[in-house]
Order: sequence, then C-alpha cells, then structure tokens
Amino acid sequence: MSRVPPAPALLLRPDRLWDAVDEAPVDGVSVLIRDGRIAALGPNLTPDPGMEVIDMPGCTLLPGLIDCHVHLLDESAETAPAAYQTLTAVPALRTLLDNGFTTVRDLGSAHLALNVALRNAVEDGLVPGPRILAAPNILSPRGGHGDKRPELSQRYGTQIGAVADGVDEVRRAVREQARAGADWIKFAGGGGFSSPADSPDSTAYSQAEMDALVSTADDLGLPCATHAFSDRAVLRAVAAGVRSVEHGCFATSRTYTAMEEAGTFLVPTQYVQTYFLDHLDDETFWSRATFSARSVYRAHAADMRHGLRRPARTSVKVAFGTDAGMFPYADNWREFPVLVRNGFTALRALRAATSVAAELLDRPDLGTVTPGSTADLVAVQGDPFQDITATGRAHYVLQAGRLVKGPGSRQ
Repeated sequence: MSRVPPAPALLLRPDRLWDAVDEAPVDGVSVLIRDGRIAALGPNLTPDPGMEVIDMPGCTLLPGLIDCHVHLLDESAETAPAAYQTLTAVPALRTLLDNGFTTVRDLGSAHLALNVALRNAVEDGLVPGPRILAAPNILSPRGGHGDKRPELSQRYGTQIGAVADGVDEVRRAVREQARAGADWIKFAGGGGFSSPADSPDSTAYSQAEMDALVSTADDLGLPCATHAFSDRAVLRAVAAGVRSVEHGCFATSRTYTAMEEAGTFLVPTQYVQTYFLDHLDDETFWSRATFSARSVYRAHAADMRHGLRRPARTSVKVAFGTDAGMFPYADNWREFPVLVRNGFTALRALRAATSVAAELLDRPDLGTVTPGSTADLVAVQGDPFQDITATGRAHYVLQAGRLVKGPGSRQ
C-alpha cells in the first residue's frame, strides 16, 4: 500500500525558469502545480486562497534531473546477506534525491535482483529516493565483465553474477530478468576496467548471442542497455538493436555514425573515468580501492582522454549517466562540468539530464517543465547556463509535486 501523501497545490516563484524546451532560461516565470503535475506557467500567476507559495530567490528552476546510469547497491557487500545489501542503498537514494535527481536508472548488480525491491519501496513511500527504473543484473558471459568472482566458481562452484553463454542461455537469462520485475535489460557487450578476467577493449558476446538477447527482451517489451567501450562491441550491440550504449569511451567516428543512423543513445559516464584517471598517481586512493584497476587505467589513459572528447563532436543522442556507486553518490552532479570541459555546451549537457534522458527512458511525462508534465523539479542556486557548477547547488527539490528538499519539506 502506498504511503505517499497527496501532493499539495503550490505556486513556485524562481528568479528564472528553464523548461528544457527553450534554449535558455527565462526570467520571472512562475509555476503552478496541482495534483502533482504542472498546471500552468506564466509571469503573473496568482495563488488560490490558502495555496502555499514558495519563493526561490537567486535560483533557476529546472526539470527534475535524471541519472540514467547508477548502481544503488554496494558492490563490496555483494556476498553479504540480501537485507544488509539492500539497506546500503538507502543513504544513496537520499543523497541522489537531495542532489536534484528525481529519477534514476539502476543498471544492476552482480547477483540478486534487489533494485526491484528498492524501486517498489520508493514507489510505496517506504523510503525517500528518486523513482527507479531497474535492470536487475548485468548479464554476462562467463569470464566477462559481470562474472564478478570467477575464483569462487573455480574453487567452490559458486557463481557471483548473472552469467549466460550461448543463444539458449541468454534467452533464458533475459526471461529470468523479466520474471524478477525488470524495467530494462543490461548486458556486458564488452569488458571493463574492474573486470577480474577481461579488459575494456574486449568483446564479450557474439553477434548471434547479442541478437538473441535483444530480440528476446524486445518480445517482452523490455529495452536493452549494453556495457561496451570498443568499436567492435558497440557496433555489434547497435546491429542487435540496443537502445543505449553505456560508456563507449573508445568508440570512433564510424561507430558514432552508426549509432546516429540507428537512433541509439549514448550514456557516456565521463566523470567516473575522469575520477579514476585523476587519481592514477594517488597511492592512498588505490590502497583503499575495492578492485585493482589501476594498471588497466594506466594502459588505456591516453586513449581514454582522447575518447572522452569525441562524443561532443557528434550528433549522437547523449543521455546523462554517471556510474554513481563507483564513486561517492554526492558527486554525481560533477558529470555536468566534465561534459562541458570535454566540449559539450551547457545546453546539451542539461538536456542530456532532462528531455533526452526522458526520451531514452520513454517517459514523456518527465524531463520538461510544460503543462501536464509530472512536477519533478529542482531549483539550483545560480544560473547553470552561465556557471555549470550551479548544478551542484540544489536548494529545492520537488518530486511529483511534493517538496522533498528545502524549507518546509516533509522528508
């Protein structure tokens, strides 16, 4: 049973509003909210008798932000009891919501489908957090990026990961994800930096396996996201019909052209790569890391730095995603300045986290501030079009018309 209270009628008065439709914010526009949706926009709106009015001096009001690539569960606790691992996500949910992210896509953990339970708990009002679209696990071949503890399998016959090889196994794995309550299917199209048995420039599945995986998901009405870094892995996934490519950091112009032609989205997760690259010479950082990826990052550092600048020079549809959980959740907003530093305009970076992200998730009710849309909103101190770091100063957050951060919030 839902514990979410009815949303009150509100009138918001920010200094400026960006609706994610126009190319720049507009001064002096107020927003009227009724029943959790945007009822009206205008410069001279007057409140109904008794309606709460929230003045937001110095703030720019934006659509609620969307992070299309997070991992809410603590990977270091993946062999802990399920209840404990689930509880590790509760502080992360609160932090992301306080950052102004009212929707996230959780792209899975290695083992149990715990993010589905988290999704339901947020929907029912049991815990505060962004609404969640869940890919329960990352499907992977044995020895691939999602085969997290191969040494346990070799020694004790215990697998940590949703592993599947061959057409029949991947079809079954997709159906098991659907049975667990998946909104999305994620699979390892290639290797990764934290993988125990592969590398980021490897390709995990054959074309036949990817085709079977994506077509099975499509039969079930589920879109697919693939973890892939290299041209070959990305091109196979695009040919199979995936909706989004995660990372893609070594992709070249021909691959981006193929993505543009297919309408495939890119979720570039640039901050997390920068986070590890910037710490390559930090002995303290790597001494407390939960995996030994330092040598892999060193080997690919030059290619990575060049690759991070390529997407801004393309017309590929870029949706905002951070890989939060691989770094502190409080820093997920830092994806914005990294995108800008790597050549994206502030407009494209902000649309990536609003209207384009909503398009990727097939949620037309999200991502814009327009009449009838869900009243997910964030007011940041300053103007992110002039200073992109304003995205890290969320002063007010509303989710479905309820104030969840700011003076008078009820959570």
